[in-house]
Amino acid sequence: MLRTIKPVLLGMAVGLVGFGCTSDQTHHDATASRSVVRAADMGEDIKEAVAMVHGTKGNEKVMGVVHFSDTGSGVKVVADIDGLAPDSEHGFHIHEFGDCTDMEKAMSTGGHYNPEKHQHGKPGEAMSHVGDMGNIKADAQGHAHVEVTLSAATISGKNAILGRGVIVHEKVDNFSQPVGAAGGRIACGVIGVAQMKK
Repeated sequence: MLRTIKPVLLGMAVGLVGFGCTSDQTHHDATASRSVVRAADMGEDIKEAVAMVHGTKGNEKVMGVVHFSDTGSGVKVVADIDGLAPDSEHGFHIHEFGDCTDMEKAMSTGGHYNPEKHQHGKPGEAMSHVGDMGNIKADAQGHAHVEVTLSAATISGKNAILGRGVIVHEKVDNFSQPVGAAGGRIACGVIGVAQMKK
């Protein structure tokens, strides 16, 4: 009996995939294609981006927001992070992937964003990583504010940071090779499109 049922069920499944879902799938594919085109078309117009930063496992108190503005001669970064240890200092970088699914260690963001294959360095240095943002320093209340300009970055053009990850490290970035010895990743965020400021 089971031998008879299995081929019948398999045939029904193949039939559904091949025919029954055709119109819905076609509609879905067309909608997806239009969405991709729209996203590509608006890409060059994106001048503002934002990342909400959340702490990794064991660092749940760490949270903040990072704003990115394309100035035409680089990207201005303004960050406010709370929940850090008082008077601590932390490496602060843009990483390859906007993937914070690994909220235990945030390794899903990959390495530093370095499309030009440069050595690690300080922000603004000609040969540093595009994603090198230096350090953030917390005050006595555990709040850190930083403003820095990334001269080689854009929001959505060459060396685009849109869709990539923001990482706060557990230790200070000492600017040694290859990535500054800043230790583990205590907070992670994804850079997304922001509403234009009025």
